[in-house]
Amino acid sequence: MALVEMVMPKMGESIMEGTVLKWLKNVGDTIEQDESVLEVATDKVDTEVPAIQGGVLKEILVQEGDVVAVGAPIAIISTNGEDTAAPAPAAAEAPAAAAPAPQANAQPAAASADSAVAKLDQPASGRFYSPLVLNIAREEGISMQELEYVPGTGKEGRVSKKDILTYVESRKNAPQQAAAPQAQPQAQAPAAAPQAAPAPAAQPQVQAAPAASKPAASYSGNVEIIEMDRMRKMIADRMVDSKRVSPHVTSFVEADVTNIVNWRNKWKNDYKRREGENLTFTPIFIDAIARAIKDFPMINVSVDGGNIIRHKDINIGMAVALPSGNLIVPNIKNADQLNLNGLTKKVNDLANRGRMNKLTPDDLAGGTYTVSNVGSFGNVMGTPIIMQPQVAIMAVGAIKKKPAVIETPEGDLIGIRHFMFLSHSYDHRVVDGSLGGMFVRRVADYLENFDVNQSI
Repeated sequence: MALVEMVMPKMGESIMEGTVLKWLKNVGDTIEQDESVLEVATDKVDTEVPAIQGGVLKEILVQEGDVVAVGAPIAIISTNGEDTAAPAPAAAEAPAAAAPAPQANAQPAAASADSAVAKLDQPASGRFYSPLVLNIAREEGISMQELEYVPGTGKEGRVSKKDILTYVESRKNAPQQAAAPQAQPQAQAPAAAPQAAPAPAAQPQVQAAPAASKPAASYSGNVEIIEMDRMRKMIADRMVDSKRVSPHVTSFVEADVTNIVNWRNKWKNDYKRREGENLTFTPIFIDAIARAIKDFPMINVSVDGGNIIRHKDINIGMAVALPSGNLIVPNIKNADQLNLNGLTKKVNDLANRGRMNKLTPDDLAGGTYTVSNVGSFGNVMGTPIIMQPQVAIMAVGAIKKKPAVIETPEGDLIGIRHFMFLSHSYDHRVVDGSLGGMFVRRVADYLENFDVNQSI
């Protein structure tokens, strides 16, 4: 007889809502505690939500595609599977039935009739705006007064990044639309005179939109149009945001990693037999970066307006390629506190769960520095884009054999050594060339002075 209300869980810091992608269970299905019930997407990760308690799924309160606030009810679970749950679902249906009423009123308000730029009929005074939204509005010349007319799809009508970018794009296609919300209410009072005014205003809008869209829709016959998936759109938005926010500078260093290559060749088979896992170069790179961050803590910062936030935790993100071709960046918390074996375990775990779409929002939250192994694609170097709000990222290239001068007490010799390029991109607002250059040089020093006598 006991009924349990399952709610949208909190899935990481700053995440206020999630989109229901797919229900993995149907009404009437028996579920075990901690068994996955649905898939949810946030602006950081797609993840499965487990059942908070075992029983029978009595009712699904939200549908696939719905955006649900954290803490809102999403399902009803009967802990014994009996049908005496009628009163509780009825209570749950009451607010659900009441909810569409404001939505029905909000939709006509958000979509101005026959308008290329959707705007609210009345300004949303006192509404909260995130720093990112305000920054985009400022760069696009959108005043605070105009921003109050922008429709918001977030919690309590909040304007999300997607909302403001959509508005900016439609605003560019129909620039005459900016004064539309103020002109329409005044035009309703007089009956005859305003009729001539709306006509000229409407004609440029109708003519402008097709003129802007025709070139974009013109393709030759020998093409394939592929719509970006949700993750690719999100990656695209974040990369553009990062380049807009941070002036990128990249410094390069070439490191002799011969000792690391020989050490790994010595231990990788034993480690595979003992642990059942691969011993890769990535944990060695992360260990060197964590050490260098302790030497140069001002690399481990983020920017908040006019403030620099220095992070005491060293959480190093690692870019993981998904089967879809997209990238995701989970991070290793407190990487400086793990030995090489611990880092290897964490790297393998995050990489495997990333490829199986099993990462949690917490795996992606809180990163303070990122490393990308472009060498895994055969690239010798790259110029990576910073993961906001971090201020630096390092790309490690492919390891290549090269002839090199070897200095010995008896004189210089020519030998074959293993070399690798390190590419360090940093935010020039807060990281100057001296700090950015010294940091990547220190990472290279730690790699070149790797202790070949250590075991794992």
